[in-house]
Amino acid sequence: MTITHNHPILKPRRVELRKNQTPQENLLWARLRRNQLGLKFKRQHSVGPYILDFYCPDKKIAIELDGSQHLENREYDNERSDYLDVLGVKTIRFWNNEVNVNMDGVMNKIISELNSPSS
Repeated sequence: MTITHNHPILKPRRVELRKNQTPQENLLWARLRRNQLGLKFKRQHSVGPYILDFYCPDKKIAIELDGSQHLENREYDNERSDYLDVLGVKTIRFWNNEVNVNMDGVMNKIISELNSPSS
């Protein structure tokens, strides 16, 4: 299966999402950007038909922040995670509230996944 990263047809949507990040995405991006964890992360990176909030290409890890709209979109989220899983991309999900109240826990989980031998 050929994997398309950052397909040109999705570029306008990726740009829009970067310009209109949620406050939680801004907070997490401040901790992930500029190789602060020793690895490069991209924001609003597309893999196939899906745009990921954050993506670490070296470890093939996607980080998704979920707001209340994801309560109604569980089937879509599961399909998306299954698609990425087939490509070897592990998805880590956090609720927006976790970023607000437990950023240290969020970062510890991300670091743990990055250091996991399976990554």
